[in-house]
Amino acid sequence: MLPYDVSQLLDLTAELDAWKERLDQRGVLPRAWFGRLRRDLEAEAIAASTSMEGVPVTVEEVRRILLGVRPSEVKEEDAALVEGYRDAMSFVLRRADAPAFRWNMELLIALHDRILAGSWRAGAGRFRDGPAYVVNSSTGGLVFEPPDSDAVPDLVDRACALMEEGHPHPAIQAGWIHIALAAIHPFRDGNGRAARVAASLAMNRGGFKLAEFTSLEEWWGRHIPDYYASFTVLGEAFDPDTDVTSFLVAHVRAQLFQVRALDLREHVQRQIWLAIEQAMIDAGLEARVTNAAWDAFFGRDVTPRYYRPLADISAATATTDLAGAVAAGLLEPEGKGRSRRYLPGPRLYSLIAQTLGLPDREQLDPDAERARIVGELTKRATAGQSPVAIRK
Repeated sequence: MLPYDVSQLLDLTAELDAWKERLDQRGVLPRAWFGRLRRDLEAEAIAASTSMEGVPVTVEEVRRILLGVRPSEVKEEDAALVEGYRDAMSFVLRRADAPAFRWNMELLIALHDRILAGSWRAGAGRFRDGPAYVVNSSTGGLVFEPPDSDAVPDLVDRACALMEEGHPHPAIQAGWIHIALAAIHPFRDGNGRAARVAASLAMNRGGFKLAEFTSLEEWWGRHIPDYYASFTVLGEAFDPDTDVTSFLVAHVRAQLFQVRALDLREHVQRQIWLAIEQAMIDAGLEARVTNAAWDAFFGRDVTPRYYRPLADISAATATTDLAGAVAAGLLEPEGKGRSRRYLPGPRLYSLIAQTLGLPDREQLDPDAERARIVGELTKRATAGQSPVAIRK
């Protein structure tokens, strides 16, 4: 079912293996930074995947939802879908290394049930019982016709059997189950999300566990036309003999683009995190306040209600932390009462620049100063220069 030419994929998977070896040998990242990196990448991947399926949430809204702080403008049912997607990805991590793991129908149904937050009305955890049509959202025209619902259980069983037999590489496994589920379209809703979660599961099962390899949703979310164009290989209607090589090539290439981009981003942002952390220590503040200054650095609203679960502290401690950062000039308050938020303070960018060994500049507006710091660090990284040693 859905054959492909593996010879067109070997060079790409070899490069992916080289990246895996390089990142596995990178060493242990600072614990606080690693936790924050994973949290940010999780929010970005969930926002991308849910938004692609018509759930109107931004990355910033997803960050808050995952902390239990639902923005008032986000509907409760949309927040439930965000939390459901996170639950499905957590399920993937728990199941990936289970000794009794098997690719089977019930596994995919369990994933789907979590993705749709158990919503009976949306068909969570149940195969569709009627026809399905994939249409162009702009024109309303028919793009693809999946198989009849009567054929779905057998086709899902066949797909799982082929996953159990194995494919030549985890990235091929991931791409193949992705397009197989998209083609079979076994559910009434949430097929795209289910396919992308299953692809992440395949990568985890194959030992590609770092977020650089399992956050492909974020890449697709920024390249939506390319994503949907890759499915045209399926033709106008489901045919189990359709060659899907071109989709797998696009999928593995996307993996490579994403890992290159995230490796550079991690290299740059880790230095910024450590510089902020050092500024906290120099100011006599707890290192956890780095979380608040980190969001402020990137122009995100920081509120006590948001910061408290982020740092896992009490309301009183959060108030003390934020007041200390204000006194040190690292944060600046705006508004009063429940509407109070914290923005970059007058010293935040200059202290970070000094710590990173960047040239002094007249105070620019926050967006320009942030862009300057990130740009300078990116130039260093791409030029192969060693990062500045930040004292600890």
